[in-house]
Amino acid sequence: MAIEKWIAGASLGLFIMFVAEMISISVFLISPSHDIDPSSQIREFISISGAPAFILAGSSFLLSRRYGSRLNGSLIIAGGIVTLVGMYYVSTLVRHISDAYLVTELTITPTLFMAASIPTMVVGGLLFRVKPKPKRDYFFDR
Repeated sequence: MAIEKWIAGASLGLFIMFVAEMISISVFLISPSHDIDPSSQIREFISISGAPAFILAGSSFLLSRRYGSRLNGSLIIAGGIVTLVGMYYVSTLVRHISDAYLVTELTITPTLFMAASIPTMVVGGLLFRVKPKPKRDYFFDR
């Protein structure tokens, strides 16, 4: 398997991890057992898995845009769908969190990542439309 397929798989894994982290902190904040700062936790989740997932999806697209790849496109689209559905679920959980724990990071992050997941799915879909270019036999054949 080429490197861009592994990168697309890692991107999907990071999308899943980010959604799981956001769901877990939202469920915890509905009835917390001890006092925490959700702002720093959410920033940490974004920097560990949210932003790198989008970067890896873009890198996989850039590496495979010349020849197209159904597998890469499928993995990138799956990552966008996981993020869209997961962030929608997180936004429904935010309504049940008490006002003491509602910070701007918690209210803005689901909407922001839902909006960013739609272009991610479009970029993944572009890989289905690319026709593979034939490989040249010789280095100087231009």
